Amino acid sequence: MKLASVPRLARRSFCWLLAGLLAVAPALFAEPPAATREEALASKLDLWGESALRQPNGPSYEFFAPLLPPLRYVNADFLHYPIVLSAPGAPVKARLISNGSGVNLRGGTRSWNDAGTPVVFRVGPDELRFGEFIGRVIGPRYAEGWLPIVQLGYAHDGGVFEQETFASVEPALAEHGVVLVKFRLAEGAKGAVSIQVDSKMPPVVQQNSLRDEQGRVLVWFDPAWKWQRQRLVANLTDKNSLTLAIATTPMDAATPSPIANGGFTRQRELCVKTWSELAGRGMQLSVPEPVVMSAWRSLLVGTHALIRSNRMHYSAGNQYDRLYQAEGCDALHSLLWWGHEARPLAISQLDFTRKGLEFHQAGHKLQLMAQLRDFTRDDAFIRSMRPRWEKEIRLIVTSRTNAEGLFPREQYCGDIPTPVYSLNSNAKAWRALRDFSAMLETMGEREEAQRLAIVAAEFKQRILAAVAKSTRAEAPGFVPIALSGEEEPYETITGTKMGSYWNLMANYVLGTGILGEPRERGLLDYIQQHGGLVMGMTRSRPNVTFWTGPHSANPLYGTRHVLTLLRRDEPDRALVSFYGMLAQGFTRDTFIAGEGGSLTPLDAHGRLFYCPPNSAGNAHFLAMLRHLIVQDWDADDDGKPDTLRLAFATPRRWLEDGKEVKVERAPTAFGEISLSIRSRLNAGEVLAEFTPPARAPTQVFLRVRVPDGWQVSSARAGERELKLDTQGTADVSLLRGRTAMRFTVRRVN
Repeated sequence: MKLASVPRLARRSFCWLLAGLLAVAPALFAEPPAATREEALASKLDLWGESALRQPNGPSYEFFAPLLPPLRYVNADFLHYPIVLSAPGAPVKARLISNGSGVNLRGGTRSWNDAGTPVVFRVGPDELRFGEFIGRVIGPRYAEGWLPIVQLGYAHDGGVFEQETFASVEPALAEHGVVLVKFRLAEGAKGAVSIQVDSKMPPVVQQNSLRDEQGRVLVWFDPAWKWQRQRLVANLTDKNSLTLAIATTPMDAATPSPIANGGFTRQRELCVKTWSELAGRGMQLSVPEPVVMSAWRSLLVGTHALIRSNRMHYSAGNQYDRLYQAEGCDALHSLLWWGHEARPLAISQLDFTRKGLEFHQAGHKLQLMAQLRDFTRDDAFIRSMRPRWEKEIRLIVTSRTNAEGLFPREQYCGDIPTPVYSLNSNAKAWRALRDFSAMLETMGEREEAQRLAIVAAEFKQRILAAVAKSTRAEAPGFVPIALSGEEEPYETITGTKMGSYWNLMANYVLGTGILGEPRERGLLDYIQQHGGLVMGMTRSRPNVTFWTGPHSANPLYGTRHVLTLLRRDEPDRALVSFYGMLAQGFTRDTFIAGEGGSLTPLDAHGRLFYCPPNSAGNAHFLAMLRHLIVQDWDADDDGKPDTLRLAFATPRRWLEDGKEVKVERAPTAFGEISLSIRSRLNAGEVLAEFTPPARAPTQVFLRVRVPDGWQVSSARAGERELKLDTQGTADVSLLRGRTAMRFTVRRVN
């Protein structure tokens, strides 16, 4: 039928209808809005994660960031999360409260350790605490996005007061945790600042300093400050600034003022130089996403700030300010992946023990040694540690005494003392023996290597037999941590405390790679389908009363889950975890994690989280980011890495036209590599340059993940055509030396 034959009114109605359909078509076919918070938290599926997967070009920071208010509050009298300030590896750490209210304020609850004399910052004629009303706070953020120089603003009394705070890195001052502070007016003509020092005895003013009853310096101040009514007071204009230096532990009166004669500027320059040099070590990464660039630098800085001499502490200034085995080893693994020194720190991990978790610890210690050798090739160091690691090997080999050839009962985990036949401990110990055997073989110790390989092979079969006996057909995918039928499946994983801890420990089992198919796939699906994830992060159920609801996340324990996804080449699901962590597992702009974080906001400005900062939380993100770009795998499962995969999981947005991904001096099990991938989509090409490692892997693959609507059609290295798969992956195993490659791309529907 021709439109011309239709009556005019009908034609007009048809045109109106067609125009209406065209107008609403985008809404009809668009991705539905993300689930509400109530829907997402009530579901056993990760509704937000699934929605992120359906977005154009997949998961993104921009998708996850608006879903919840950021992490902000802690269970302390100071309420707002603390920012640890320290020189690299310094023994004394200072605590800046993130709303700018003061330095070294008391925590009040037993979760927090107090160090130093509290110093409170107040502004305005009414002496209101800086940051008292969170809606008026600007920041915190770091200088240049990542340097540990904290910048804050606070709107009050018709102006905006700015505060900049950092820790001295000068050795004599760093030993005492000296913090330097500057105040200035960003807006307004004038303003008042006062400083309240909450010492046990009233401080004594002497030579532009406040001193304790023993004459030691607590605070240095510049001449603009006056001592009035037991506090320092000063006036600001738009033309001046005010400076302080606060000693976390009191300093000798003979110590020169660090702020005198332009000292603040010199100390700041030294701080920038020191941390820039540290961040410049090891792997250098450049990606076209500023928040990711700030995050990786900030997290390396934050990890080094949590080191106390040669001990990797889990946190600072709270009950976790000590060494833990699994979490500490994770932090060291990330340092190795990023090319930072870990050998001195490894010694303290080897020496650490905790009663009731000896088998669990042995597995972590030996796996750390194996990776350390892979990445440093320092046989002399490994041999110097022999008495320490031989003790762990003896423990594993001689302790498999139960009827099934497994270990005797051990604690379920650190927080659950119930003794069980632990799949976690047995699987970790098997992986440790298998990897250590391969390591010893490469070091030339073939007899011991063969002995351990035989033990490991038999051990694996015993573990898998016990798993087979302990799993149930009516709960496909569920693999118990407590073997011998002692653990029931969890229909809703985070419905109980035990289910939450199972969720944490199941990640460790995945990380060992012991399950194989179809059990590994089944376990991943069980976690995904029974409430184990939110925004790709490991979910949990908090059991303490200050939490605002029964829903929380413990993302740092999900590292092995994400690495398993990456090993299995499931990049988009891994990116859900990556961006979920970046957007909702850290504080906004300061990239600080806790052990756990509430998923229910305390108010419109933020959510509670527990005992920040957290070195394993830092490691979780650093491990994910590294493996998005550089993966070294043991493809044939013999304990020796043999396969290098490059750019297998980069976000598709990173290769939009004109963008570039670049990595230099990236450590791998085969030696350092460098890689750049530059997108010229509008010219129909993506250009790559690759410098392979010194020791050739058996297989090397490079993938070019172009944005939606584009496809890689061919690839060449000089005159050589490269074999290409449907995902834009080229086999570059035969390339030697620095090589340029050209990937041709075309638009697709």
